[in-house]
Amino acid sequence: MAKKQVGVVLAGCGVYDGAEIHEATLTLYFLDRAGAQAVCMAPNMAQHHVINHLSGDESGETRNVLVESARIARGNIRDLATVQADSLDALILPGGFGAVKNLSNLALNPATNQVNKTLSALLQAMHAAGKPIGAICISPALLSVALAGRGLSLTIGHDADTAAAIEADGNRHQQSQAIDIVADPHNKVVSTAGYMCAAGIAETGAGIEKLVQQVLAWS
Repeated sequence: MAKKQVGVVLAGCGVYDGAEIHEATLTLYFLDRAGAQAVCMAPNMAQHHVINHLSGDESGETRNVLVESARIARGNIRDLATVQADSLDALILPGGFGAVKNLSNLALNPATNQVNKTLSALLQAMHAAGKPIGAICISPALLSVALAGRGLSLTIGHDADTAAAIEADGNRHQQSQAIDIVADPHNKVVSTAGYMCAAGIAETGAGIEKLVQQVLAWS
């Protein structure tokens, strides 16, 4: 039997300016352990900015999202623009500030609610085809914008402002802990709060393991 092809959308490398590395790596680990094939992808574009993860300050450097994401994928990664929904069985979005800085502008100008057009089109195509989508940490907020008005049930834990934004998109927010998932079988969407409220990597991993299991069960 052919392995299920599960897209993993990365947003760089590092929690403050890219993909959250623990969340991304745990996603890849649980997919591989379950016998699925991860298809890593990222947009070929400049990062919004680069953060020194030791000091927390902007470094003034310029980096490329695809190139940085390749660090997590060990070089086995595709340009997001080359990926079509019909080549995937499911899609998962790890969190990290890159999701709301590079894949969207939600952290920078949330009033305009813009998601990368290529990613938005892929998410809409996956949803239209009835293929499952998993979203981790802050990524459910991005998914809520791309699929506004669909009545998705989502979680980002218990952050009131982000929950209100999800509700304003015409979707529903459910409070949860990091070890939990919120599964929406009608829309085939599942989310977990990850480091939005996790005390550490063990809690984050518990939620992501459940999310991966649910995505694969639906695919």
